[in-house]
Amino acid sequence: MVWTRRRTVLLLLLALTVLSPLALYTSRLSAALNPIQTRDFPGEITNQGRGVKADKLNALPLETVSSLKEPVGVVFSEELGGLAKESTGSEGQELPSRKAGEHKSRVLSEVTAAADGTEVIEQVTRQEAQDGGLASAVSDEQEKTTGSQQQSSSEESLQETVPKQTSAKVVMDNSQAARTDGKAKSSVLPDTRIRNIKDQLIKAKVYLGLGSIRANSQYLKDLRQRIREVQKVLGDASKDTDLPKNANEKVKALEQMLIKGKQMQDDCSIVVKKLRAMLHSAEEQLHAHKKQTVFLTQLAAKTLPKGLHCLPLRLANEYFSLDPGQQQFPNQHKLSNPKLYHYALFSDNILATAVVVNSTVLNAKYPSDHVFHIITDRLNYAPMRMWFLSNPPGKATIEVQHIGEFTWLNDSYSPVLKQLGSQSMIDYYFGTNHANPDSNLKYRNPKYLSILNHLRFYLPEIYPKLDKIVFLDDDIVVKKDLTGLWSINMKGKVNGAVETCGEGFHRFDRYLNFSNPVIAKNFDPHACGWAFGMNVFDLAEWKKQNITQIYHSWQKLNQDRSLWKLGTLPPGLITFWNKTFPLSRSWHVLGLGYNPHVNSRDIERAASIHYNGNMKPWLEIGLPKFRSYWSKYLNYDQHFLRECNINP
Repeated sequence: MVWTRRRTVLLLLLALTVLSPLALYTSRLSAALNPIQTRDFPGEITNQGRGVKADKLNALPLETVSSLKEPVGVVFSEELGGLAKESTGSEGQELPSRKAGEHKSRVLSEVTAAADGTEVIEQVTRQEAQDGGLASAVSDEQEKTTGSQQQSSSEESLQETVPKQTSAKVVMDNSQAARTDGKAKSSVLPDTRIRNIKDQLIKAKVYLGLGSIRANSQYLKDLRQRIREVQKVLGDASKDTDLPKNANEKVKALEQMLIKGKQMQDDCSIVVKKLRAMLHSAEEQLHAHKKQTVFLTQLAAKTLPKGLHCLPLRLANEYFSLDPGQQQFPNQHKLSNPKLYHYALFSDNILATAVVVNSTVLNAKYPSDHVFHIITDRLNYAPMRMWFLSNPPGKATIEVQHIGEFTWLNDSYSPVLKQLGSQSMIDYYFGTNHANPDSNLKYRNPKYLSILNHLRFYLPEIYPKLDKIVFLDDDIVVKKDLTGLWSINMKGKVNGAVETCGEGFHRFDRYLNFSNPVIAKNFDPHACGWAFGMNVFDLAEWKKQNITQIYHSWQKLNQDRSLWKLGTLPPGLITFWNKTFPLSRSWHVLGLGYNPHVNSRDIERAASIHYNGNMKPWLEIGLPKFRSYWSKYLNYDQHFLRECNINP
């Protein structure tokens, strides 16, 4: 009886010992597999190895709290169809501390090698179709080695352990950001070897000037030899990769010489004085180079290229071979019709004038309604006429005149013409009198001696039958139809222009001498300037307000150039003071002759673009990025251009 009871107790204890772990395992396993019961990762699942492998049910390899390791990250490559992975990080790497609130979602993959084969544990994220996401996949090797029950369990586990709101795009962004941070931390200044070599050369040159070094003739000879060797190695290299293989050897030899020199020279104050002298000398050289650069730029702007010198000669020769009847332009009856669209263009540059006319006509809605009044000097009169006779601008009307035709424009009528012919003005421009040289070379350009530059102030006298006219500089390119300028209500103003006060140097105090009481009394130094180049003039209002007389009175006051320097913009600002109507900036975009950073969107929206500055598009110093806007309106296959070797 007693034996039977003992056996029953033992059997119960044995059953309890066997069944209780099974019940506990089954309960936790069902909780891990049921997506409705939990949305979190399972806390602890022991590796029992029965039915479903526990390591395939976990997104992260199980670690103890005390030794939390960083999981292996996966970066998906689009080149392999979204299925290729690159493992970053390792299982034994400690998890770095992260900032609060930082996103910690990532795609994980662990690859472990076993004695009986390779087991691959993967987690693949699903991305929404509209994001062009990655399709989840399980490798063929895993499908072959697992049963149907294990496969279904594994798929459920993968879907459960990856939060649905986390997309592959966010994960990839985080991994890229992490890699970028790593690069930033380890980034080094580029071309450090080049910088170091140059520093060593400067130091060596300082040593050459020290008394204690020069006293040692043998050391001085060796140091110079090392400097020459390093300079030869350095050459024209601008990057570390340009240096030859023996560069390190030569630099180390120089460094050894400098160490010996440092031991020979104990007085640091002498070295400091020498460095200061070298710095002062370098500053003087820099200042001289800047002045030379300005001078050469101005010289290049004034110089006529060989092709542009050849062109008028060829055209003039061709013009004088024509019969008198062939030298006339058609449609001359349109020249005085105020109902048409008239343009004034004063230039001695044939190619530049051709581009202005061609660009205006090609972008006009009704080319036959446009009339171009071109005035040039006597020297370029025949070539200019020949160009437009041989290259007529479509249905537009052309008139070419020269200054000599305006007999009323003489020094008794025009103060500026009298000033331009004076000996003092010629001496100033051509530099025969150097007593008070002007520091700003741009005001010493001899082009200002030409009356062509000042004809814009005599428009009503030149075209007495017209009511409104658009003035165009020869460095303008028209990109849109300009007929809208004639319909603008200028509200009694004479001059329609685009203001240029976006920057400080385009205000009145930049152009006028406000230390003179006459200027200070009549004008505001902070008033907004405007630009010549593309202006619409109401000639009827001009006559009514007697603008030409105002211009003459101010020119007489400025005989000694005490009110402003030279040029046409300062007297223009004065003459049209309170008589200028501001146009929309899109009508006229400036700066293509000096500013390489002109906004491309502004250029595309502009009705006209202006190459104001020294870097004209027909010169070699022109900005290459803007030259195509100009050259597209020239036919370089034209035989005159080919004969003079003028190319885009």
